[in-house]
Amino acid sequence: MYTDEDMLMLSGIQHYRFCPRQWALIHLEQKWDENRLTIEGQIQHRHVDDPSYRQKCGDRIVLRSVHLVSYQLGLYGISDAIELVPTEDSVNSIHHPSYPGLWKPVPIEYKHGRPKQNEIDEVQLVAQVMCLEEMYSIHLEYGDFFYWETRHRQEVEITPKLRRIVEDCAREMHSVFKSGIIPGFSVGKHCVNCSLKNVCLPELKKCTTVRNYLDKYLKNEEIAEYPVRDDA
Repeated sequence: MYTDEDMLMLSGIQHYRFCPRQWALIHLEQKWDENRLTIEGQIQHRHVDDPSYRQKCGDRIVLRSVHLVSYQLGLYGISDAIELVPTEDSVNSIHHPSYPGLWKPVPIEYKHGRPKQNEIDEVQLVAQVMCLEEMYSIHLEYGDFFYWETRHRQEVEITPKLRRIVEDCAREMHSVFKSGIIPGFSVGKHCVNCSLKNVCLPELKKCTTVRNYLDKYLKNEEIAEYPVRDDA
């Protein structure tokens, strides 16, 4: 069990699953940069993140920007939306002060783009589910995504495998944060659309050796003061 002082941002678990180095640069060194994808995501979330906005869809209620916390995971954050679904299940349900009856909370995460082939998106949704379960002592079987590009809502089963991935990510995040050491980089396809690409991997162009780098970026007289071994 973590304390209030140990809490890390829940939204960061998606960054960590995408790339531990990216997460550490953001949350340890406070580095951030924008690109087209991050800006589009912010624009799309303007109305989603309004906590005063509540929507009724038939017999369902949609709440915005609900605060979440898990002391077992050591994560806190705010959900995009929680859909309250009427239920007769008195065990796995909650009460709401404004709406009488029993309700099953279903987190809805809004995502830019389309569904991915890995668990990068899923970990954030599953972490929200695990927060709700801990907060209300209930068990939830699913959560939903809404993808802006496809305009499609997709249900995600909260499997034991996804729960273990979230637990592992949360534990590793706390370990890295406590150590204060930025993980090494692993260049791959995921680097192409990363907004921190220039911060994480500054382009050296054709400078493939220390001597080439010094020749290109330092003056000759400066290089003479700091000779480089021929095998560098």
